[in-house]
Amino acid sequence: MSVQEYLDKHMLSRKIEDAVNAAVRAKTPDPVLFISSHMKKAVPSVITKVKARQILDSRGIPTVEVDLFTNKGMFRASVPSGDSTGMYEAVELRDGDKGTYLGNAVTKAVKNINEKISEALVGMDPTVQLQIDQAMIDLDKTEKKSELGANAILAVSIAACKAGAAEKEDITILPTGASRFDEALQMGSETYHHLKAVIAEKYGTNGCNVGEDGGFTPNISSVREGLDIVKEAIGRTGYNDRIKIGMDVAATDFCIGTKYDLEFKSPNKSGQNFKSGEDMIQMYKELCSEYPIASIEDPFDKEDWEHSKRFCSLGLCQVVGDDLLMSNPKRMERAMHDSACNCLLLKVGSDKSDWNSDRSY
Repeated sequence: MSVQEYLDKHMLSRKIEDAVNAAVRAKTPDPVLFISSHMKKAVPSVITKVKARQILDSRGIPTVEVDLFTNKGMFRASVPSGDSTGMYEAVELRDGDKGTYLGNAVTKAVKNINEKISEALVGMDPTVQLQIDQAMIDLDKTEKKSELGANAILAVSIAACKAGAAEKEDITILPTGASRFDEALQMGSETYHHLKAVIAEKYGTNGCNVGEDGGFTPNISSVREGLDIVKEAIGRTGYNDRIKIGMDVAATDFCIGTKYDLEFKSPNKSGQNFKSGEDMIQMYKELCSEYPIASIEDPFDKEDWEHSKRFCSLGLCQVVGDDLLMSNPKRMERAMHDSACNCLLLKVGSDKSDWNSDRSY
């Protein structure tokens, strides 16, 4: 294959030209870094590797843990296991050797992931959850998933769900008007189910697929579109002003040089939707005036201290630092000194724990 044939096959000439044009428009002082970052973000995420192992759960019983790799990161999940299983439920695959973990080892399920499931999923888009799950179902022809093991399939499905969620934006609701925890829980649950109905009406049932932590991942085209459907769901509950909205912008993911590419997830980029830090501040001001936004997480790149500080000083909402702080004491000290955020994300557990969670303070 000639160089030109290779370029044509992968459409590299067009992609490189788009990256160079974007660098010129952004007036970046470091075009090589800009173009490299642009090209990396322009590549669609695909599953590159699936690797499983046996671990022990919180009750000391073997279970399956999976690391699912994409060209943009690694995503880990492990399978919980209940004390009882109904006769019609899909079955876990365990080794049955009473001499090892009393027959509860899962090395067969692990082998199925590493040799069969991995081969079937490599190259797939992690955001197409239904297709990923269907590929594993098709691989195991049994009714109760006894060939591959429900534990093998579920572990991979959860890891893929996390990988897919990493490609989506995250909007949350905050039941700030609740006077008790049980009331807040009820408000959140009712809004969640109303949101599911709104999404099903607008995008069909496929739009109700969930990502990490159970959040819906409809195919929205803009942040306002996402906020509109959440606002409509809140309106249907009747809680209205008692529920606020929180946004995890994760701006580092679409910051290129000193500009923010708001079309970084769009397959049909116009190359015209770059925003400066000042533009982003103006956009957040408009969003906060149009929607009941009470919290924005990482509104700017992790190194964009100046705009984080300026936005936080406006007092429009809670400004959460996650990527900005990275649980690093020195960065936290700087953020406190500069007033670059007024809230931090405290990660209580480690990535290897089934109890990993984020808490904002």
